[in-house]
Parts: sequence; C-alpha cells; structure tokens
Amino acid sequence: MPEIEPAHDDARDQPEAALRTSEPTQPVHAANETDLEPDADLGDHDGKPGGPTRDELEHDEGDRGGESAWRRFIGSTPFLILVALAVAILVKTFVIQAFYIPSESMVPTLEVGDRVFVSKFMFDGGDIARGDVIVFENPNAAELPDRSGISSALHWLGEGIGLAQPENEDFIKRVIALPGETIEIRHNVVYINGKPLDEPYLTQAARDSTGDYPLHTVPDDALFVMGDNRGNSADSRYGLGFVPLEKVIGKAFVIIWPPSQMGGLG
Repeated sequence: MPEIEPAHDDARDQPEAALRTSEPTQPVHAANETDLEPDADLGDHDGKPGGPTRDELEHDEGDRGGESAWRRFIGSTPFLILVALAVAILVKTFVIQAFYIPSESMVPTLEVGDRVFVSKFMFDGGDIARGDVIVFENPNAAELPDRSGISSALHWLGEGIGLAQPENEDFIKRVIALPGETIEIRHNVVYINGKPLDEPYLTQAARDSTGDYPLHTVPDDALFVMGDNRGNSADSRYGLGFVPLEKVIGKAFVIIWPPSQMGGLG
C-alpha cells in the first residue's frame, strides 16, 4: 500500500502555496436579476452604465441637425437677398435716398430725368439753411386710404424696395425764407426781412418771371420754398403754401445721374 505523506510536511516544503491557500475563498453564486441592471436600462445607456441615454443621443442629433440646417440657410442665396433688402430699406429710411426729378420746376439746376441723393442722416429742422435744395412731402396731402395692419406693412415694404408708388407726391424745391422771417416779392425781386435776396442760381428768364407776393411772416415751424424755374413751379407762392418742418424728408446734396451732370448741389 503506498505511503501517504502528512499534510504538514507538504506545507513546510511549499510555504508560498500554503500562504495562498490560507486566504478565504469568496463564495461563487449564480448571477440573478439583483446583480445587473435590467436589459432595458443597458439599452438606454447604450450598453455603458452612466453614459447618455438613447433619448439623449437622439435629442443631441436633432439639435445638431437643426443647427446645421440653420447654418446652410444663413449661407444661402435667399437669406442673402433678404439681408440685402433689409439693409436697402434701412438705408433708404434713415440715411440716404435717391429721388427722380419728374418736372421742370428746378430747371436749370435740375433737369427732368435727373437723379439726386437726399441725405436723411441725423436730419432735423435746425440743419436747414437758405438756398438748400430740399425734398418734402406734400403739405396738402390727400387723406390716405384705410389699410389693415398687414396691408400697410406690405405697402411700406413695397415703397422701400421700389415696387409701390408713394401715397402722396413728394416735392423738391429751394429754401427761400426760414422760420420767423418775413418775405415779400416786388417787381420780380425777393425781399427777406426787408432786404433784397441775391439769387445767383437763377437764369434771367426765371428772375423776370418771379412775379409779386405780398408781405408774409413765415411760421416758426415752417419754410417758404420756390423752384428755380420761377415761371413753371408750383411752390409757396401758388397753392403749396408754407412747408411744415415735419414734412421735410431731407436735403439733396449731389446729382448722381446723368454722368455728365454729376456733382454737388449748392
């Protein structure tokens, strides 16, 4: 019968093995539903505990998709057109506007068909001086048609981009008398506060057709204006009357068309 070595002798020969086997062995048991999170939770976290859920990932992808679409729209032609229209309307409304000369009332300074730039930037009544060429709204304007809010906005937009005509006609004339001054015309000579006015911009024919106008005092909030073509101008002498400062749109300062006439207005 073979001999069996005592267990204590084996422990002396292999101390490291004895040391390892002396540690308590952890019990092994089968995994159950209390050891792991449910499969649905694993799926929601993309298989990684603590990671973003599927809903969160889909939401992030939707946000990135919306942001990408918005960026594409910003760089698109329709967006650039809208921006250009908005800038053009703002410039026309608050800075500079081009006007077409439709009549002979300012000949020879301005001919029919000429185009001028009118400055509106930082404009107020105190900026006006005698001799300025100004554009103003009809002081005797007809009553505007009753429009709804949307219709008014669309018409204003149409005027801003040149697709609709203004409700009332605008005028362009030269400032002759300022608020509070007296004006009188006798034998084709204009008198301001009793003194004759030097008008080097007039032709002799225009000077000879200035006519007569009884002594008047210009209201404190208005102007007296006349066209340079005195014999063919509806102005403050005839029907137009005094022009309220609030009706003034701006000052014409340069001719931009035709090229042969380009230059400043004095």
